[in-house]
Amino acid sequence: MKPNRLPQLFLATLVAAAPAFGQPEDPQPHWNLPLSPVDTRDAEKEAAERAAKAAAEAKRDYRAGPEDVLEISVWKEEALKKEVVVRPDGGLSFPLVGEVQAWGKTPEELRQEITEKLKKMINDPVVSVSVLKVAANRIYVIGRVNRPGEFTAGRYIDVLQALTMAGGLTPFASENDIKIVRKEQGKDVVLPFHYAEVREGLNLEQNITLRNGDVVIVP
Repeated sequence: MKPNRLPQLFLATLVAAAPAFGQPEDPQPHWNLPLSPVDTRDAEKEAAERAAKAAAEAKRDYRAGPEDVLEISVWKEEALKKEVVVRPDGGLSFPLVGEVQAWGKTPEELRQEITEKLKKMINDPVVSVSVLKVAANRIYVIGRVNRPGEFTAGRYIDVLQALTMAGGLTPFASENDIKIVRKEQGKDVVLPFHYAEVREGLNLEQNITLRNGDVVIVP
């Protein structure tokens, strides 16, 4: 009797077809799916507004003065991007705006003022004001220091840094009687500074950031 070959043929058929079983069909590649168009204009405008405010906030405490170099720009208006120098009288000129008094104003205050003036000509302008060069940040240190005088700082400095620029205190200086005289709204304001405390890491809030025109007096 001949052997029955049907089981062997059936098994061979299953083995040949095995790779096809249990494998899912390839999904349609996601990169072939149609994409809906996205309007990015609002997002770009929001980013520009955030950048403008961030630039202003970064130097919100600094007040412009003569010889400072500012960059003023308006989003989407290439003709309204200028580097301007604050004149000795404290003013500056900007296209479509005309004359602006910059002396004593922060970048944020200037940004708001220029924005309001431009609204008459431009719909919803986004203005940015940044300080490129600080030339008006002049600090005065007088009294019992090794090198008293006027110091022009191209960056923000605090009281300790100003005293270092002045060569430090002399041996006869009264460490805890130092004063900072500051002009605020036309009046002199006196701020105390106790050097010995700050040196020991105490009451560090006394070590304030100095402003243009501040006078540090060391008795």
